[in-house]
Amino acid sequence: MSEIDLDALAPWLGRTETKEDVLTHGLIDKFRATFGPHLCGGAGDVPLGIHWCIALDTVPAAALSDDGHAARGGFLPPVPLPARMWAGGDVTHLTPLKIGEAVTRRSVIGDITAKQGRSGTLVFVTVEHEYSSGGRLCIREKQSIVYREISAPRPVKNVPDAVDPTTLRSSLAPDPMLLFRYSALTFNAHRIHYDHVYATETEAYSGLVVHGPLQATLLLNLAAEALKTSPQRFSFRGLAPLTLPCELQLHSEGAENSGTVWCQDQTGLRSFTAEYATV
Repeated sequence: MSEIDLDALAPWLGRTETKEDVLTHGLIDKFRATFGPHLCGGAGDVPLGIHWCIALDTVPAAALSDDGHAARGGFLPPVPLPARMWAGGDVTHLTPLKIGEAVTRRSVIGDITAKQGRSGTLVFVTVEHEYSSGGRLCIREKQSIVYREISAPRPVKNVPDAVDPTTLRSSLAPDPMLLFRYSALTFNAHRIHYDHVYATETEAYSGLVVHGPLQATLLLNLAAEALKTSPQRFSFRGLAPLTLPCELQLHSEGAENSGTVWCQDQTGLRSFTAEYATV
């Protein structure tokens, strides 16, 4: 077990960062070209999930670590663990974003905690984001990032879920081109999404890794399709890495105003799940 000195990371608590951007037609066109029929048609002019592509960190190449992330110790705390991934979060939609308006993302480090997991020490960093535009607070999000040791994936002990045809809504076969396009949309240089040798030999994945926010975007739009409107509350969680080659199946079940959506592969192993509601 690695000893993590949380006191050394405490100065990052409450640290803030502000980024500005403009929501352009060009970005929306690229986003729609990437996700195609998996976007909700009735959610408005601005597709759901595009906020993860706005007001991004633009770190110079010289300031990147070997894994493609920004060097440790900037806005995010310098957690001394080599692997980092999107663990989950909560999104609250308050007011729609509008095309052509400036968007401000204000971020603050809300919490830093450590716990012992099956693969060793885990450190969770909670980042709280607020997206504002035209004097309106549009989206509030609490995002959880987990840092961990690098280890080979453990064999799955639980029997994967059988494919239930009553909850299956659609499926797709993600490929390197899709992962490249989404990395470009989010200016994400993490090498596990495009460098097969690095992903398999350095971070010990079985293949290229499908982005967490890419899966969350698919689920957010699936929830909107079920509700026939944008969900006000969307809470998501990563369960297991999804690596190529695979079939990404999108499932949903729920009542009139709330429900659950999830991603699973062709074996029934769930990789991402989310709960949604209109209030």
